[in-house]
Amino acid sequence: MTPEELLNFLEDLVEEEFLKFKWLLQQTSNLLGFPAIKKSHLQTANRQDTVDLMVQTYSLSGAVKVTKNILEKINRNDLLQILVSSSLRTEVDVSDVGRISEDTGHLTSPIQTPLPQIQREVRGITEEMVPVPEPHPITFYRQMLQSNFQDKFMCAQEGWAEDKQRLVDIYTEVYITAGCDVHINTQHEVRQIENPLKPAEETRVKPRDMFNHPSGEYQPIKTILTNGIAGIGKTFLVHKFVLDWAEKKSNQNIDLIFPFTFRQLNPLRAEKFSLAQLIHECIPETVDIKKEALNYIFKTLQSSGNSNYDKSRFKLLFVFDGLDESRLHLDLHMKDSRSNDVKKKTTPDVLLRKLINGKLLRSARIWITSRPAAASQIPRQFVSSVNEVRGFTDLQKETYFRKRFRDEKRANKIISHIKGSQSLHIMCHIPVFCWITATVLEDMIKTRGTGDLPKSLTEMYTEFLVFQMDHTKEKYGSEMSIQSIKSLAKLAYHQLEKGNLIFYEKDLIETSVDLKEASVISGVFTEIFKEVRGRKDKEKMFSFVHLSVQEFLAAVYVRMSLSNSYKHLFLPQRSKKMHSVPKTRASKTNQVHIDKALQSPNGHLDLFLRFFLGLSLRTNQDKLKELMVKPWSSSETSQETVQYIKKKIGENLSLEKSLNLFHCLNELNDHSLVNDIQQYLSSGSLSTDKLSAVQWSALTFILLSSKEHLEVFDLKKYSASEEALIRLLTVVKASNRAL
Repeated sequence: MTPEELLNFLEDLVEEEFLKFKWLLQQTSNLLGFPAIKKSHLQTANRQDTVDLMVQTYSLSGAVKVTKNILEKINRNDLLQILVSSSLRTEVDVSDVGRISEDTGHLTSPIQTPLPQIQREVRGITEEMVPVPEPHPITFYRQMLQSNFQDKFMCAQEGWAEDKQRLVDIYTEVYITAGCDVHINTQHEVRQIENPLKPAEETRVKPRDMFNHPSGEYQPIKTILTNGIAGIGKTFLVHKFVLDWAEKKSNQNIDLIFPFTFRQLNPLRAEKFSLAQLIHECIPETVDIKKEALNYIFKTLQSSGNSNYDKSRFKLLFVFDGLDESRLHLDLHMKDSRSNDVKKKTTPDVLLRKLINGKLLRSARIWITSRPAAASQIPRQFVSSVNEVRGFTDLQKETYFRKRFRDEKRANKIISHIKGSQSLHIMCHIPVFCWITATVLEDMIKTRGTGDLPKSLTEMYTEFLVFQMDHTKEKYGSEMSIQSIKSLAKLAYHQLEKGNLIFYEKDLIETSVDLKEASVISGVFTEIFKEVRGRKDKEKMFSFVHLSVQEFLAAVYVRMSLSNSYKHLFLPQRSKKMHSVPKTRASKTNQVHIDKALQSPNGHLDLFLRFFLGLSLRTNQDKLKELMVKPWSSSETSQETVQYIKKKIGENLSLEKSLNLFHCLNELNDHSLVNDIQQYLSSGSLSTDKLSAVQWSALTFILLSSKEHLEVFDLKKYSASEEALIRLLTVVKASNRAL
């Protein structure tokens, strides 16, 4: 090996890795007995300078040894393997295994039964052998699986577009934080979206470092639970992690990854499988790893008694994506005294339970993703580390739209428009909402220019629905398009009442939607409602693509029912049988919905209410006139509703409820309260002594929405009184610094 070849390896490191590489050169504990290089020598050293310093300090052979050791420490085993093969002569010891077949080049063995310890030396590294059905090193199977996963995960669907694109072209890194508690989060997810990111207080996790302890200290990690609301990027994160492993970019200390989704597992819940059979059933890319090989690997780990991943002979990772969609019986509090034979057939829920509680494959790593409300299904004693996907930061939002729109001028217009609407800017924390926004704005700019772009959530989702209807009319005709939306809206409303996001045939029957109709709908509106395809003999599953889409369609259904003179669905039960809601009582109808949402302790109707009120505007109803037989609203109705909301804001409501009512005012296109306070703030004449309860709420709303005020919040700018402190305590808590 020459210094030039060594330099090539350093040039393959990203900047962050190179800085860590130089830092490790200063620590004697990482240098195999070689001396450390002084910090002053390395501080300004580039890659070429670093190679020169290493060769001068250690000699060339010593520099190679040190480099190998550090590459392993920074988790670049892909480069380590190449470096080893470049610098050492291949040595293979097959004396314990058999001979190399002249025909196939594979190792063969006259031994018929598996040996308890079978290894070989390759490139100076000890490799574990899997002797059945024919001897292969574990790297043989790893490379086979990596090749198959490269094909599977190279492309992905963004949002719910039918066409797949290269993951590298559409993936934008999400913000992940470490250390979120595992508990039942009863808040509606829209409230969780609006909690501000606080980088100063949070430990950020890089996707490739999921299994490294956030403190940097070595601690064994077996099971990770990743929380995140619907559409925040959990599944994309899993895909990127597996693809990076498959392309040998990171986590090369993992021998085999088995990525499952609960959507795959749900239809199999009544059947029995061995672990190897379940893997073959759900992950077709593994079928070349024969059942005998998998059983040997599992039996070896099961019989070893070792629970430490780093000391494990075979390093395995099981991924279970979408715990919130699970219909398996995962009672991890249950005492499991049944057989722990890895070859025995049992139901998927039993296999998962035993993997998670450590009865099966104690040294294997587990990664579970879930929406927060379902995370508590995994008891804390079975979780080594918890993190949370928080979606996009403001910078990542911009990165996303610049990737989506290569034309800089168009990208700038869209980014500027989103920043100008607080509702849109907040919701763009969610990658899926970014995709909806990009889909709508791209179409509108092409067809209508940039004049009248949607500024509220209801306007955005209305345009998204119109976009889908227009595109499906061309292929299926107007009548089928309209009828499909009506069926979807009905299904959305009834399943929202039950809290269902995934639907099965029995759920559809309860809503009077037959399976054939659902299949037709999912073919018509592939970007709103999907059939999750599995084996033909398994029950079919359906879902709306995102909770917010389901809530919007539920609001459309109620508005559609009102406009068609149906009985009002949300009035108390005794009222439903008595009368329909006449048009003259439109504002009273809105008030019923406002009161019902305010009575919800966890905000489950917050987003529905925003959509319902936004759809009361004539401009939005006109866009959906094919659904609304008799659109009804008036400026008088809107004003009455606005006044009722302002009255409610002035009452003793929780902060979350007050903030949602301000968002409702935005949907009704009323900004008077916020504008008044903004004018006071701009003029410097704000007197908190004279503020009403409504105006205090407006001030809180403005400050929580302001990036500038949350960076450093100075209470004295408003008032040094105890009342001001109490009223603005939420702003103090949300700030990075408070004076």
